[in-house]
Amino acid sequence: MFPKSLKNKSFTVLSLAVPAMIESLMQTIVGFADTLFVARLGLGTVTAVSVANTLLAVYIAVFMAIGIGTSSIIAKHVGAQNFQYARDAARQSTWIAIISGLIFGAATMIFAEPLLIMMGATKEILTEGALYFRIVGIPSFVISLMIHLGNVLRAAGDTKSPMMISLWMNIIHIALDYILIFGAFAFTGFGMAGAAWATVIARVIGSIMLYAAIRRSTIHFSFFRNPSSTSHQLTGKIVLLSAPAAAERLIMRLGQVVYLGLIVRMGTEVYAANAIAENIETFAYLPGLGMSVAATILIGQHLGAGKPGEAYQYGFLTVIISVLIMCATGVLMFLFTPFFASLFTGRISTIDMITLALRIDAFFMPPLAVGLVLAGALQGAGDTKSPMYSTAIGMWGIRVVFIYLLGIQLQMGIAGIWIAQGIDLTVKAIFLSYRYRHHFKSTLQANN
Repeated sequence: MFPKSLKNKSFTVLSLAVPAMIESLMQTIVGFADTLFVARLGLGTVTAVSVANTLLAVYIAVFMAIGIGTSSIIAKHVGAQNFQYARDAARQSTWIAIISGLIFGAATMIFAEPLLIMMGATKEILTEGALYFRIVGIPSFVISLMIHLGNVLRAAGDTKSPMMISLWMNIIHIALDYILIFGAFAFTGFGMAGAAWATVIARVIGSIMLYAAIRRSTIHFSFFRNPSSTSHQLTGKIVLLSAPAAAERLIMRLGQVVYLGLIVRMGTEVYAANAIAENIETFAYLPGLGMSVAATILIGQHLGAGKPGEAYQYGFLTVIISVLIMCATGVLMFLFTPFFASLFTGRISTIDMITLALRIDAFFMPPLAVGLVLAGALQGAGDTKSPMYSTAIGMWGIRVVFIYLLGIQLQMGIAGIWIAQGIDLTVKAIFLSYRYRHHFKSTLQANN
C-alpha cells in the first residue's frame, strides 16, 4: 500500500494533468479532421494550407512562450495567496499577448507572399496559401489571446475549464469546417477559405468563453482597469521570463526546418513515412504534455507558498507518474503501430518504415517523459533558460548532426532519423535532471 500522503499528491498531480491531456488530445483530433476535410479539395489545397500552417506554428510558438513567463508568475502568487498581484500579472500579460498578436497580424497582411515563398511555396499554391494565411494570420491577436487566457486559467490551478471550453470550441470548429467548406442546403460553401474562416470563428468563440471563465475565477481582471504601480515591473518580469522560452521555440522550429530538409534528401518515401510516424507519435506525447502542465502549476504554487521542499517532491513525483504512463504508451505503440500505419497507407514498404521508426521511439519514452516534465517544472520555478539551452544543444548539436551522420552518411534511413531523435531526448533528460537538482539545491539552501 502507498502512504496516504503519496496517494493524495498523486491524485493532485493527475487532477491537473488529465484535463490538460484531454484538451491536447481534442486539439490533435480536430487537427486531423481539419486536414481530412481540406484533403477532399485536392492535394494542391492541402499543400497550400500545410505551408501556411507551418508559418502559423511559428506564431503559436511565440505566443505560447509569452504564456510560459506569465504562468510562472501567476502560479507563484496564487500559491502565496497574493491574488491581487496575480490579477495584475494576468491583465498586464494579456495586453502583451494582444499587442504581440497585432504585430504578427500586421506582418501577415504585408508580407504574406514573401513569407510563404521563403517556406518553399510554389506559384501553383501561392495564391491559395496567401488567402488562407491572411484570413487566419491577420487576426493573430485572437490566436495569442486564446492561448494566453488558457494559460492564465491553468496557472491559477484550473485545468478543467480550458478542457471543457476546448471541447465545445472543437465541436463548433468541426461543424463550421464542414458547412463553410462544402456548404449546406442552398449554401455552396467557400472551399479552402471556409476552412480558414471556421478556424478564426472557433478561436473567437473560444477566447470569449475563456475570458468569461476568468471573470468567474479568483484571478478575475478587467482589461480597462487603471494600471497599478507594479505594471512596469510586471512587464519587465514577463518579458525576462518569456524571452528564453520564445528563443527555445524558435530554435526548435528552425532546427525542424533544417532536419526535414535532410530527410527530403533520403527520398520521398522516407519523408512520407517519417511524417506519418510523427503524426502517430503526437498521441504518445499527450501524457507528458499534461504532466508538464501539472508540474508548472504545482511547483510555481508551492514555491510561492514558501514550500520549496514540497515543490521539489511534486516535481519528482510528476516525473515518476509520467514515466510509468509513457512506458505503457510505448508498449502500446510498439505492438499496434503496424495497424495505425495501415490507416494512412496501404504500401507495405512504407508501413514497415513507420513501424521501425515508432518501435525505436517506444524505447525512448522514459527520457521523453523526463524531459517534458522537467522542462515544465523548471519553467514553473522561473528557470526558462535551462529548457532553452537543452533545446539548442539537443536540436543543433545532436539531432541535426546525427540525422546527417546516421541517416545520410551511414545510409540508415528512417532508423537513423529516429535513433538520432532518441539520443537527443536522452541527453536532454540528463541535462534537465541535473539543472532541476541544482536549481532546488540552491533554493533549499537559501531557505535554510
